[in-house]
Amino acid sequence: MMRLSKDVLILLAALVGSLQSAQCFVPSHQSPSRHPLLAASLASAPVNGEAATSEEDSDKETSTNGITEIRLNVFEKARTVTSVCTSGTLCTVSTHEGIQGSPFGSFVDYVLDDNGLPVLLMNEMSMHTINIEKAASDDDGAEPMVSLFTQLSSQTAGSSRKTGLQDTSRCSLTGVVKKIPATDPEMDAIRMRYSLTHTYADQVMDSPKFAFYRLEPKMIYFVGGFGVSSKWVDVEQYKAANPDILAKEAAEIAQKINRDHAEDLMWTAQHILGLPEAQKVRLTNVDRLGMDLRVTSPMGTRRNKLQTDEFRIGFRIPVISVEDAKSEIQKVFQEAWEKANEVSWGDEEPGVDVPVMKIAADSLDYEQPSSRNVHFPKEKSRHISTGEASFICSAHTDQDHEDYRK
Repeated sequence: MMRLSKDVLILLAALVGSLQSAQCFVPSHQSPSRHPLLAASLASAPVNGEAATSEEDSDKETSTNGITEIRLNVFEKARTVTSVCTSGTLCTVSTHEGIQGSPFGSFVDYVLDDNGLPVLLMNEMSMHTINIEKAASDDDGAEPMVSLFTQLSSQTAGSSRKTGLQDTSRCSLTGVVKKIPATDPEMDAIRMRYSLTHTYADQVMDSPKFAFYRLEPKMIYFVGGFGVSSKWVDVEQYKAANPDILAKEAAEIAQKINRDHAEDLMWTAQHILGLPEAQKVRLTNVDRLGMDLRVTSPMGTRRNKLQTDEFRIGFRIPVISVEDAKSEIQKVFQEAWEKANEVSWGDEEPGVDVPVMKIAADSLDYEQPSSRNVHFPKEKSRHISTGEASFICSAHTDQDHEDYRK
């Protein structure tokens, strides 16, 4: 057998190493037929109407077949809203003469305790405090019920102007409010947390006229946005959920993407979502599992009529930091650019394995939806999942759609 010289062996080893390294730059793609989101399609929720979802709405990060979800479950969404917000509207039952028993709303600040329950610092002279204390002292023995409504800022839309609060997620927590004793073992942590969140509190926390109250919800209602989703949330599962890791930075990320990457967003709508006639694209939300795009395009053959739909683009892996999220978004933009410029690596076209889900449809001039294919240029047609398929989104009955038309 011929023996190779030492120099030749070194050269061969270097060549093999370089070939292995080069493979790292060749993207690997799943076949479209194997993609978990391309299996089926159901009715989507209208954008321009508040949609009530069924009990089959996605409550788990992984579906029953073990495939990773690309959307936060409803408990995480609700916990994220209450964590990001630090103020809201507290509704109490009025005890004022002439309007006894009527709902009374007032602005309040709050923080969350470790279980996600709102803690409020309230003045004994405030009308909502008076209502609560009078209800607690009634002879009927009933505990004072209140409702706290809180909503994300409209600036999450990423525009220099406000786009309206209808776009944003909100939560209503309804339950019993109780004064927290000064001897409560959590009091030091509560005081510190409140002081860090609301700096004015240092001046009033020690006043005898102020006291901390905790809202213990019996029911929680979550609305994902105007026409996206709405659902009653189990309180215990809400307590056990964690807010999204990007919750505090999501608005800033969305603003920057919408401001600086309009062309990338348009390419994404045209070449990843398969909407070549898209006229306006806006990133409305980003979290650890993906991002939401709201796309305005002509309504079929009616060129003077526009429709707005919302899509979910999932990250291939959950992110654990802001930098990770930016990297995943850039990967989607890169594949959209490659497809727009007909750049291909290997046998698969770019973008075919980007997880996509249609999560809301325009309800104006709305017709009964049915399963449909979204055709992608120069490749096989694929389904956009609009409901409970491999990933559960939202399911509606015929009565739901009848309500929207009304």
